[in-house]
Amino acid sequence: MTVPRSFPDFAIVFAVAYAVVYVIAVWKNYALFTYHPATNEFGLGVEPPKGGVTAMYWYGWIATSTIAASVAGLIASCLPQRLTQRLWSGWSWVVPACAIPVFCYMLRIYFLR
Repeated sequence: MTVPRSFPDFAIVFAVAYAVVYVIAVWKNYALFTYHPATNEFGLGVEPPKGGVTAMYWYGWIATSTIAASVAGLIASCLPQRLTQRLWSGWSWVVPACAIPVFCYMLRIYFLR
């Protein structure tokens, strides 16, 4: 099996976009859907908790990030090679590594009670 020429471009842009969109989705609560574990229901978009139990937005954040990163990766894979040849593969780990301190800051209330 041969890998298409544009796959490395897709992979790098997907990794970078996923990390960035995931941080934004968690920060602004842009969930594609909400899961209510008490009633075993899914709701479209961000919904308030039902049944007195906390709603789970994590699955929606994952879906939001996956769709947005896939679109960005597909756009990058359609670009001419002369535009993407300078794309550094290190961004695929630098940007997610930089997202970790951002999450530590956003979740600091759980660590500093």
